[in-house]
Formats: sequence, C-alpha cells, structure tokens
Amino acid sequence: MIPLNDYQIILASGSSRRKDFLESLSIPFTIKTHQVDETFPPELKGKKIAEFIVRQKNAPFFNSLRPKQIVITADTIVWCENKYLGKPENKKVAREMLKFLSGKSHEVITSVGFLTKKKFDVISETTKVYFKNLTDQEINHYIEKASPLDKAGGYGIQDWIGAIGITHIEGSYTNVVGLPLAQVKEKLSILVQEE
Repeated sequence: MIPLNDYQIILASGSSRRKDFLESLSIPFTIKTHQVDETFPPELKGKKIAEFIVRQKNAPFFNSLRPKQIVITADTIVWCENKYLGKPENKKVAREMLKFLSGKSHEVITSVGFLTKKKFDVISETTKVYFKNLTDQEINHYIEKASPLDKAGGYGIQDWIGAIGITHIEGSYTNVVGLPLAQVKEKLSILVQEE
C-alpha cells in the first residue's frame, strides 16, 4: 500500500489489464482518456518509440493538472530484429506478426509516464520473450478464437498462445501484459515522497 498523502491518481488508459494491475496495488484512482495520435518519427528505435508515444499521451493533461494529481500513461511495443510491432490493424497483419515472431526472441518494451503539476518523468522496462516455432494451425486457432487486435505484436502473454507458445521470458511478466507493476509502485512512492 502506497501512502498517497491526498494525491489523486489518474490512469490515462482504456486498457482493462492496466486497470486491473493498478487496482491490485490497492490505491484509489480514476480513469480519464484522450484520443491521441500515436504516429512517431521513423528514425526512432526501440524504447524511444514507446517513450515518444507516452509523451504524446500525456500532452492533453499538461495544462489542466492541479497540485496533488498524478497522471499515469503507458505504451507497450514489441521490438524484434530492429522492427517495431504495434497493434495489428486486422487479422491478416496479426497472423503476419506471429509468423515473424515464431521461433525467435523479441523485446517487449513498456514506457510509463508520470505527470505532476511540477514535472514529467518516464520509466521504461524491457522484457525478453522467447517463442517456440509456432505452427500455422496454432497461429490460426489463436487469431480466430482470441482478440489479438488490441495487443502489441498481435498476442497476449496471458492468452492461450502465450501458454503454449512462449518457452521463457527474461524480466517482468506484468511488463509484457502492459504495465511493469513493481517499477510503477516504486516510482509512485518516490513521487509522493518528493512532493
């Protein structure tokens, strides 16, 4: 439990997974989201992409924050062989992404932004994920039965494809789901103490 000292936490994300994770910290928060353009400069690579998008997600809050408020934003990307994989636009793209990730390791990078009246901080966490060689049948089964379109890289580690396809990970599990919870808790504690 984090002593919030009368702080109001605002989660700027529509993700049910991030909402559940934040609830598990037993801290009160409200949800407020804005539509944000998530395109990024093509020269950015890896965590720089996620950090740029997090800044974009924080921008609508810059001029409206009051003292004792903290806005939390997050963005998760998949980075494999120097290639960015965001959320697939359709099932065809999701299938292509999973074929690309099959039999390889990739990085899942989540950047989390913390905006207060006084400052804006970003933390980034990277987890290495290893996929076995996925069969076309396994990929097709997952695409048809699950909801890969709202997940970076076209998959969720917590889904069936994660259970049968991921051999091991190096780093934070919750980071792959969408929020590096231990790191977020630590950062929130620091922010509250600093004020």
